[in-house]
Amino acid sequence: MYGWRIGDLGADGLVMAEFNIDIGKLPEDVREKLAELDLELSEGDITQKGYEKKRTRLLQQYASKQLGAGKDGGGVGVLGIAGVERTGYGSGGGGGIGVGGCVGVGVSVGVGGRPQPRARRTQRRVTHNEKRYHSEVRQEAVQQALAAMQGRPKPSLPMPSKRTSVMARSPDRERRDSGESSSDEDSVVTEESPGAGGPTGTGLSDTSSTGSARDTPPPPRPPARRPPCADITDIAEYTPHAYCNIQPPDVTHTSNTPAAQQSTRRPGADRVNRYHVVEDQNNTGTTGRWKVSAKIQQLLNTLKRPKRRPLPEFYEDDDIELEIAANPKDPNAPKPEGGSMTSAVGEPLSVAAGLPRSLEAAIQRYGSASYKAPVATVLDPNGKLCVTLTYGKLLSRSHKIAYTLLNKALSRGGDCCLKPGDRIALVYPNNDPISFMCAFYGCLQAGIVPVPIEVPLTRRDAGSQQIGFLLGSCGIQVALTSEACLKGLPKTAAGEVVAFKGWPKLHWFVTEHLGKTPKDWLPPPRLTDDTPAYIEYTTDKDGSVMGVTVTRSAMLAHCRALTQACGYTEGENAVCVLDFKREVGLWHSTLTSVLNGMHVIFIPYALMKVNPASWMQMITKHRASVAVVKSRDLHWGLLATKDHKDISLSSLRLLLVADGANPWSLSSCDQFLSVFQSKGLRPDAVCPCASSSEALTVSVRRPGRAGVNATGRGVLSMSGLSYGVVRVDQENSLTSLTLQDCGQVMPGSIVVVIKMEGQPFICKTDEVGEICVHSSATGNQYWGLQGLTNNTFKVSPLQADGSPLGDVEYTRSGLLGFLGPGGLVFVCGSRDGLMTVTGRKHNADDIIATVLAVEPMKFIYRGRIAVFSVRVLRDERICVVAEQRPDCSEEESFQWMSRVLQAVDSIHAVGIYCLALVPPNYLPKTPLGGIHLSETKRRFLEGTLHPANVLLCPHTCVTNLPKPREVHSDVGPASVMVGNIVQGNRLASAQGRDMGVLDEDSDNAKKYQFISEILRWRAVSTSDHVIFTSLNAKGAVATSLSCSQLHKKAERIGNLLLDRGRINTGDHVALIFPPGTDLICAFYGCLYVGAVPVTIRPPHPQNLQTTLPTVRMIVDVSKSVLVLTNQNILKLLKTKEANNVVDIKSWPTILDMDDMPKKKLPVMYRAPTAEMLAYLDFSVSTTGMLAGIKMSHAAVTSLCRAMKLACELYPSRHIALCLDPYSGLGFALWCLSSIYSGHHSILIPPSEVEANPALWLSAVSQSRVRDTFCSYGVMELCTKGLGSSVHALKARGVSLACVRTCVVVAEERPRIALTTSFSKLFSALGLSPRAVSTSFGCRVNTAICLQGASSPEPSTVYVDLRALRNDRVSLVERGSPHSLCLMESGKLLPGVKVIIANPETKGQCGDSHLGEIWVQSAHNASGYFTIYGDESDYADHFNARLVTGNTNEVYARTGYLGFLRRTESVQQSVISDIPGDTSTEADLVPGDSELHDAVFVVGALDEAILLRGMRYHPIDIENSVMRCHKKIAECAVFTWTNLLVVVVELDGSESEALDLVALVTSAVLEEHHLVVGVVVVVDPGVVPINSRGEKQRMHLRDGFLADQLDPIYVAYNM
Repeated sequence: MYGWRIGDLGADGLVMAEFNIDIGKLPEDVREKLAELDLELSEGDITQKGYEKKRTRLLQQYASKQLGAGKDGGGVGVLGIAGVERTGYGSGGGGGIGVGGCVGVGVSVGVGGRPQPRARRTQRRVTHNEKRYHSEVRQEAVQQALAAMQGRPKPSLPMPSKRTSVMARSPDRERRDSGESSSDEDSVVTEESPGAGGPTGTGLSDTSSTGSARDTPPPPRPPARRPPCADITDIAEYTPHAYCNIQPPDVTHTSNTPAAQQSTRRPGADRVNRYHVVEDQNNTGTTGRWKVSAKIQQLLNTLKRPKRRPLPEFYEDDDIELEIAANPKDPNAPKPEGGSMTSAVGEPLSVAAGLPRSLEAAIQRYGSASYKAPVATVLDPNGKLCVTLTYGKLLSRSHKIAYTLLNKALSRGGDCCLKPGDRIALVYPNNDPISFMCAFYGCLQAGIVPVPIEVPLTRRDAGSQQIGFLLGSCGIQVALTSEACLKGLPKTAAGEVVAFKGWPKLHWFVTEHLGKTPKDWLPPPRLTDDTPAYIEYTTDKDGSVMGVTVTRSAMLAHCRALTQACGYTEGENAVCVLDFKREVGLWHSTLTSVLNGMHVIFIPYALMKVNPASWMQMITKHRASVAVVKSRDLHWGLLATKDHKDISLSSLRLLLVADGANPWSLSSCDQFLSVFQSKGLRPDAVCPCASSSEALTVSVRRPGRAGVNATGRGVLSMSGLSYGVVRVDQENSLTSLTLQDCGQVMPGSIVVVIKMEGQPFICKTDEVGEICVHSSATGNQYWGLQGLTNNTFKVSPLQADGSPLGDVEYTRSGLLGFLGPGGLVFVCGSRDGLMTVTGRKHNADDIIATVLAVEPMKFIYRGRIAVFSVRVLRDERICVVAEQRPDCSEEESFQWMSRVLQAVDSIHAVGIYCLALVPPNYLPKTPLGGIHLSETKRRFLEGTLHPANVLLCPHTCVTNLPKPREVHSDVGPASVMVGNIVQGNRLASAQGRDMGVLDEDSDNAKKYQFISEILRWRAVSTSDHVIFTSLNAKGAVATSLSCSQLHKKAERIGNLLLDRGRINTGDHVALIFPPGTDLICAFYGCLYVGAVPVTIRPPHPQNLQTTLPTVRMIVDVSKSVLVLTNQNILKLLKTKEANNVVDIKSWPTILDMDDMPKKKLPVMYRAPTAEMLAYLDFSVSTTGMLAGIKMSHAAVTSLCRAMKLACELYPSRHIALCLDPYSGLGFALWCLSSIYSGHHSILIPPSEVEANPALWLSAVSQSRVRDTFCSYGVMELCTKGLGSSVHALKARGVSLACVRTCVVVAEERPRIALTTSFSKLFSALGLSPRAVSTSFGCRVNTAICLQGASSPEPSTVYVDLRALRNDRVSLVERGSPHSLCLMESGKLLPGVKVIIANPETKGQCGDSHLGEIWVQSAHNASGYFTIYGDESDYADHFNARLVTGNTNEVYARTGYLGFLRRTESVQQSVISDIPGDTSTEADLVPGDSELHDAVFVVGALDEAILLRGMRYHPIDIENSVMRCHKKIAECAVFTWTNLLVVVVELDGSESEALDLVALVTSAVLEEHHLVVGVVVVVDPGVVPINSRGEKQRMHLRDGFLADQLDPIYVAYNM
């Protein structure tokens, strides 16, 4: 006997242990209820618990009655299917055979026939797909393969993290929560207590001014200082990103650590391994809650193991190379060695005497001579016979239908009668073959071409659009259907059938209850034999539906050939389980049966679900001699053991296995035969056949002695098959595939095998190819698709020397296989299921079988698996999607997934790219309940599959990545420098126009040189000129200041500082104010008394936790002796919440500006000098570094002067500012520019725009502003917030025609997509397409480029992204692949000189070469105020010198990569169109075209990601990711330990989170040749964005590593 281990005894094992009931003896209605219950359970509509409850209730009353009766059971016992595992594989005593290894059911016959104790069979009814592929052999192979893997140290794969709300509740959830503390105490990230290490450069956040929640996560605690001898693999500590381009240490190579160091400290890898001990004791409770950093270390450990397939040799990342790498030529691959294959010729087709000459003649003959004889009988879903159709009725009904079709107007117009040759749709459900037959033969008699299709269930069925395409191309206007079917179709409110997606307008016509035909009416004379008889739909790999046209002669020839091959005779009874509308079911049970006058009993699919043995019972009852089934029906029949005892199959002479061409049908046939031989089944009755929609029947094993003497089977090597050659393998090999033959070629046809791709050469004898058929009985075209038709139906095979085989044409069958000895046909796959991965061919069915053999019953829901391949990076990648059982926990799923990867890898030697699990019953179904493969693939690629679990393994499968680039230190351009020319290329250097000469000596110039002096001068000379106006959210003036008001207020603040603050000259004062005029007054108040102001953004009241520490940090770092603020902010600092973050007592003295001294003090004014600091400008870079720069009075004056010249700023101008006033150019515009140039500034705080998106543009329109400045954040608010209200704004009279320049103030590469969409959107309000441009500044110089008033339009160029990664600029045409559009960042300001230098060698670059932008200008900052660490490191940021050429000049290094390009600009003269603008300066611009040097910014050096020797800019990867799915709201990427981490914000329901993982991974692979290591899906608003609208990727990284993001899902790609 087998050893049985009973796990959870499936569905009713428990109940049946108590009640030993013979279900067969229960009353009818109870049996029906039980069957219904089982169906509910199997469909997942009811839980296991509910099922058991209801079932117990039903059976309670019968239990006692039958207890005595159950003792005489037969000698066969079976255990419940659902949860039983077989532990022993040997066939022990009693000759038990294991059925369907992957189901774990054994039929055990006791020794000596002793009755075994009988366990109830589970009544879980399997549906369509359960056992497409089950094979004992495969099960054992997989078990062995997995066992072999167990021997090796198993990589512990990091489990994905899921938010609880996304998880299926797993039974061990409670345990996991309690186990959490244990895993946290041992956390891998060693964190010091906050503040212990003093402030460091990572905890900073430049909080967003906008009031959204999109602020940075709380600052992570400062990382511990790295001990001097830490092992580099320990990722617990990491260095903060210093300003210089320092990458985090590469953890994947530990070779550079001396051995001595390794012993000093337990390396990170071991520390992580401490968890695994726990895991192996099956206490998986903690795995879900691991620290991210530990998981990443784990992922690195799995990736460190050597890859199996070495990368091909070094090459550049070119498309052709990728292609070659995807299809490597393996020198050791087996090659076919046989001679050329000879065709297999079938016996001549002989028409039996007495066979009707056509199908119409058959109906006529049998319908009159033996009109009472039955043609078809249908069982109802309860297994009762319901309807029988006689030949007489078939004749009269089909006649009526033919008459009606030709003579009645079927459509509403009343004029459209159908003519012979027209196409018509047949829509009949699977349980109504009788109406279908009548309609089909009615059409044949009328000469109308029937197109049978499935009944549409919903308006948008899977694949309905493609069916619609077929109907449209066939020109179908009428659909025939039955009354019952029409009732069930979805209807509109008006009661009409809905318009199905993609379908033409149809008239639905019911074929029942038609009137009598006139006596004298005869069907029209038959059309010629080469007209279409019917069109059968077929679906190709990508889901397109084609109509295979079968002519009348082919239909008849096929029926005759089947009659001859299968030996059909009149009056035979046949049982059919297949779909009668197409393929084998149609050919045998609808056509050939009628030609021979047979009787077919149809078993509908619904009945098979409830009673899988019904077909065998019908054979027994009707003494049927023929049965047409699929191997799954044999399998279900085997499982229905309780029904076996009364079955006799001795009448059966032909058991036709329709999918005998599926390699996995063999085990079903064998097992079925071995069980039912004792029930009279003859071995020579089992006849597999091979067929396809195009070639019809290709081959069939002949019933009786003739067939069985000629059977063959081969044990073939799967590895050989993957190279397309036939090699015999050992019986017991793990990687063998046992095939059975599909019989001999059909009578009257010739079969050849041709090569799968390329020219149709005939294969060698040991080569696998596509089977092609020449015969009078094949399809002859795809309706309306000429090109495809020629390729499929008109093939002329070529011999080895290239000459054609003969002059006849062959039809491709779509089946892959070879010819065996004696002309036997062997099929080992189909063209549609073929996946070519790295040059080797794999069959989807084989992979499914392997996957199913990994403990399927515990895991996969009813064996429902889809396998397909997607093309990523020039090669096919295999994806497996399976439905998981409802009760699986996350851990089980994950373990199962890792075992599947191992099994497929060891048996097929191919990696799975993506393995996804979906909830039960979730995959799109075909009408017969199978999986709709192309629809599943479409959803996967579209991101609408919504998997519950997903695992990607790009690291192992993607073997054709370009090899990492090696950096060659080549000779720099300077070595071949002649004058200003480098190898024929000018050197990259450019400057803005001259500042003009200032008369330095005149008193006036000296007196009013500095900004504070200029304000005092304006307060006297133009005292009432309004210089500032700030607006509130409603667009009303909040405050306005004239020159004298500002001056007086500044004096009073100066007094406050002296009186209360006791300020000395040169002291630093922190100004914490909201954006507005108070900030400006306070700034000048400081200048008046010689203090150095530091403007700081106030903390955000809703987010003190994050924002207050940053404010505090800037106050400390800037060494401010005093804080000046207003009443509201002072109150905020004193609140309890704020005190919890920063104690109020710890601040320096805080002065409240609203609390001015009453007494009037004498004015103390301290005049500045040129070198004196005017102010300190602090900002947090996107990498999280806090950097303060020193701005001298001279630099301020120079900056203002440059802006005045560039933008033509005069006192009569109005300038609107909508940006943040705390640092950079934003600050200069807000606080300095108006004072210097005297123009009126309209101040609009960005936070007000958030409340009222139209505020900024309305203000611009109202004041007829010619020049306006904004930030990207504001531009995005307007684009998103006003998209739908442009017309409303227009109606309100908002016009932007007045705008001459709209400049986005930025410190990054221009965001073309945003500026373009802004321009397009508001062009409706008159915004000129030339107006929008960007500026560029950075820490060392806050304003390098700025689009001036009369500058030419910004130019754009397209560069190749691949070259850019390699630090090269390669210009390409617009729209070429891999092109990236770059826009110049405004024009260089007057007095600014820019060169491009190599950041490593400091040599000057040539024109259009990528390098670091270096700048020289009078308004460069005079240095960093402070950066943690040694300031000497940063000295060269401000005084860098070239190593060649002019080595005396000093430049400041911007830290940005970019290039210069000389461009031609055509300028038009601009004439002032503003009435009343009496500016004296001319607005005319020279009209000639002049050359100018455009500055193109590519990205910041310290943001760039170095991977595989190439430099990637995060924004490029992010743009690819944003494009890959419409639900991605925002995205940010960063690297951690050389893994690329992609964080995406999901703007949708959590169920969609996992769709993004595969799409993101594929998009980045395809476009950037990078493997994504971790994909993190988070809620909208998690990616921190600073006030400039830049993503703060380092904050995000720190938040991720400290587990602060609360992600929806984290996927670790293997």
